[in-house]
Amino acid sequence: MTAGNNGADTPENDDPFGYLYRSEGGQGGAPGSAGDGAATRQPGVPRTSYNQVRAVGQRQYGQQSQQVTYGQQNAHYAAPETLPGGDRTRPTPTAGHGGAPEPRRRNGLLIGAVAVVAVVCIGIGVAMLTNGNDNKDTSAGKPGPTAGDSVAPSGQPPAKPKPGQLPKQDAGSLRLDGGATTAKDIEGSHSASGSYVAGFNQVGAKVQWTVDAPQAGDYRLYVRYGIPGEDANATLAVNGKPNNQPLGLKNFIHSPKGDWKKGWQTTWAPVTLNQGTNTIEISCGQGNQCNANLDQVWLQRGGAKQ
Repeated sequence: MTAGNNGADTPENDDPFGYLYRSEGGQGGAPGSAGDGAATRQPGVPRTSYNQVRAVGQRQYGQQSQQVTYGQQNAHYAAPETLPGGDRTRPTPTAGHGGAPEPRRRNGLLIGAVAVVAVVCIGIGVAMLTNGNDNKDTSAGKPGPTAGDSVAPSGQPPAKPKPGQLPKQDAGSLRLDGGATTAKDIEGSHSASGSYVAGFNQVGAKVQWTVDAPQAGDYRLYVRYGIPGEDANATLAVNGKPNNQPLGLKNFIHSPKGDWKKGWQTTWAPVTLNQGTNTIEISCGQGNQCNANLDQVWLQRGGAKQ
């Protein structure tokens, strides 16, 4: 008898899986016999399967069956927190998973960083403005030459004029000898620093100007000076040779006597210069009346006839 023909009396009772039916106590035998382990099959009655349907949760694997009821705690189960040190075994929730929300934390850190950068930038800007103001105040508050100060070192070469211009020099920047010095207590000086040559009213006092002439010839030497309303004069020498006439420092404007502030005026004298470097010296010699202050000197082309 084959799996497809197990002795069924009718085709509908023929079971192709008949080999699965076994007796729980037998070791095999002819189908339908006692050795087959099945009761004598009655025609029209379905055979009983070896594998019976069991309730959900009931299992048996060669051991005592165990009934599992869902929704109820197993008697043999113990929660981790009930064990010694159970609470410490719980994993610490990470940011974004039960802890502080990760996006909020990142936004807070970003805002804090931006605030720090803004404060630093503001501090740098304030420091730069403060330093700029300090530099301006320092430069503006620098004092100029005072009485007795030398405006330029003795013998310093004069500043060269621009092309086409004749030289002009502040008297206080010339070489000073014989007690001549600089001062600035009398207002009205035209020099850049407001200083002038004082102490000229003593024999031996002198100023010396080293000047470059663009060409040889006759020039006029102009001198701006101040007197206290009284005439004065001085000795003039060019390249070591004294002029025939002294340099007149007269009171041409008739300023009040004793008023130094109103006594500023200008005079001139003819000089003959060589092309190139020349030395012009104004001094207080014997027989001169030198009670005057010297402010500026400059040259102009032309001689005595102009």
